[in-house]
Amino acid sequence: MTRLFLLTAAGLLLAAPAIAQTRPDLTGVWTNTSVTQLERGRNQPNLTVTAEEAARIARSSPLVRRAEEDAKPSNLNDNLLSDRNTASGYNAGWMDWGSTLARVKGEYRTSWLVDPADGQLPETPAAAAAARRSATRQRVADHPESLAPNDRCLIGSRGSGGPGMLNNIYNNTYQIVQTRDSLVIVVEMVHDARVIPIASDKRAAQALHRPAEMHPWLGDSVAWWEGDTLVVETTNVHPEQGAYGPIFLSRDGKVTERFQRVSPTEIFYAFDVEDPVYYTRPWRAEMSLMASPGQIYEYACHEGNYALEGILAGARAEEAARAAR
Repeated sequence: MTRLFLLTAAGLLLAAPAIAQTRPDLTGVWTNTSVTQLERGRNQPNLTVTAEEAARIARSSPLVRRAEEDAKPSNLNDNLLSDRNTASGYNAGWMDWGSTLARVKGEYRTSWLVDPADGQLPETPAAAAAARRSATRQRVADHPESLAPNDRCLIGSRGSGGPGMLNNIYNNTYQIVQTRDSLVIVVEMVHDARVIPIASDKRAAQALHRPAEMHPWLGDSVAWWEGDTLVVETTNVHPEQGAYGPIFLSRDGKVTERFQRVSPTEIFYAFDVEDPVYYTRPWRAEMSLMASPGQIYEYACHEGNYALEGILAGARAEEAARAAR
């Protein structure tokens, strides 16, 4: 599957000279690695901060503090594994969440959310209920389908595949290949790939949407140009993805992303979310995708991975132990 994605991207790359000269080229390898998150910490009243404030906030980030703690020499007598919590073995050595706040258009940002102004998602009670159900799925292992989509290697975790594309705890790299008629975004996390047709205008693009009965992973995306900005409209996100979050989307949800090449090393990326089921009003987020040296690597989620079998076997063993008491 990954070989097919790479061959597709390579073929499109060869066709890149066909892009009209009036359009900016988004082709490249990009990253959104940062300790900035979608929502703002409630102790951070301002969206933008100075460089000094940004450094202080980053140093106090739980992510950065965890990396510092895990970098210390191991204490073999700390009884770390006495609670049999296997998550304890997943330390910060595996993570790549960065150590600084993000800079967007030259400003240090404390959240991706810019509207609402308080940096908090305008969630309805339905969104809160969906978040509780999603958290429960992290602990329930009744059968394979009861587990989260990312645990089954179906899509990336924490919204990294989009729409909109959020930073993760690692694998925050994207390869974009653009031609006159298509945009391909290969997502490092779980090697998702979005293949998006580009039409001449909004009406022509919307005519390319698939039938409403189809709900692909990462949604049904189409694109068109508005000046120097590529606009991507996504509808019909897979119901299981939409109910899992972190960006909850119902069958009526729509995400509109905008990609604008603002320099050789930066794409200004913004997305608006409209969904009357999960949000009391539309909301907007902004981030920068920064050029990343080197190439994107395959994330082989399933190959040689026995985690799902182990999770289910462990759950059955716990059930047997409780029944024997």
